[in-house]
Amino acid sequence: MAKTSASFTCTECGAVHRKWSGRCDACGAWNSIVEETPLSSSGPASKSLGGAKGKRIDLTTLATEEAPPPRTLSGMDEFDRVLGGGLVPASAILVGGDPGIGKSTLLLQAVAAFARKGLKCLYISGEEAAAQVRMRAARLGLADAPVHLGAETNLRDILTTLEAERPDLVVIDSIQTMWADMVEAAPGSVSQVRAAAHELVTFAKSRGVSVVIVGHVTKEGQIAGPRVVEHMVDTVLYFEGERGHQFRILRAVKNRFGPASEIGVFEMTGGGLAEVANPSALFLSERGQPAPGSAVFAGIEGTRPVLTEIQALVAPSSLASPRRTVVGLDSGRVSTILAVLESRCGIPFAGLDVFLNVAGGLKVLEPAADLALAAALLSAREDTALPADMVIFGEISLSAALRPVGQAENRLKEAQKLGFSQAILPVGTKVEGGAGMAARKLPDLVTFVGDMFGAG
Repeated sequence: MAKTSASFTCTECGAVHRKWSGRCDACGAWNSIVEETPLSSSGPASKSLGGAKGKRIDLTTLATEEAPPPRTLSGMDEFDRVLGGGLVPASAILVGGDPGIGKSTLLLQAVAAFARKGLKCLYISGEEAAAQVRMRAARLGLADAPVHLGAETNLRDILTTLEAERPDLVVIDSIQTMWADMVEAAPGSVSQVRAAAHELVTFAKSRGVSVVIVGHVTKEGQIAGPRVVEHMVDTVLYFEGERGHQFRILRAVKNRFGPASEIGVFEMTGGGLAEVANPSALFLSERGQPAPGSAVFAGIEGTRPVLTEIQALVAPSSLASPRRTVVGLDSGRVSTILAVLESRCGIPFAGLDVFLNVAGGLKVLEPAADLALAAALLSAREDTALPADMVIFGEISLSAALRPVGQAENRLKEAQKLGFSQAILPVGTKVEGGAGMAARKLPDLVTFVGDMFGAG
């Protein structure tokens, strides 16, 4: 039988004894020595905790009040909005995006803005030489910003430099180029990315340094490397946009210090990324005269209402399997809406090619876009334009019933500010005060088809 090792500890001073005795030799207390069982009594010694015990942690209650973490504003309102109201000390932020989308440009502008606010900032580039980063800074008009620049990929050297410099904010561009000398793998491998991310996040928490990490993405749009990296950090941001389009969307998919799904909108210009204070007006600026296949959707991105145009084109197909091309929308959701229109409303799309697009390069994922999506499809199929001053939102169930969505009043207020005077929304939607618009509430998709297109 395996011999179990027991330890005897003094409850007064914590001294450990090999056997029990009536008096503690360390503090002299009587009857204070008790036997303690080991933390782990099974498994091999090299794989279990053994008998050694650690330090007892301090516990609090849920009612304990703590001051909210202090934040530093960069002055870039869209960037601060996505962070949840500014930069939190000792936070770890992961930024991902397609190659060439503008991640380095955005972060160089942001770190320069923070440096001008008085933070000590470092920019560590592992992909570009220092001269290349300086050229970009000169092109963006940031050459005079008090940012310390370095070009290195050795993680041990980077952490040693950070320990000596004690910055407030450091940008690592990118995590896939970093390598730790204790890991026998190539830079960019799963083990190297995991080790580098762990060391950087641990350093950020222990030294009070905010770390922004740039991550590459796969062809599916997910950040490359182990998924555990996204769990390690406090905030995960995705920089989205179409290469041929000037608009860029910075979206928070995880944020421990603010709302998730918040977006910041930027416009790519010759002088860098310019903030867009009113995204709705920008997304609808290219909208001309009313045309078939166009519907305006009043959506919510994070905490802000955003109006976008959903465009549809329906044309006869010469293929055995008609095409379904979707940009900016969930293709599975589009297939569901097409099935509901055919099954519940008797409107077939067999033999027809369907093309859908969200103007401006924005990705719309919320179910509230179902009704606007159906309206755009029906408008394109029937070759009938919807009123130019109408916004549409609502969720469609598989029974063709329209379900109400949240924050309807904010959606209508944003639409009213942009000159829209009527709206179509589901029955049961709570709108306090009516928001000053003519709102038509419909119970199901069949009623919508009959009222708008004279069918159903």
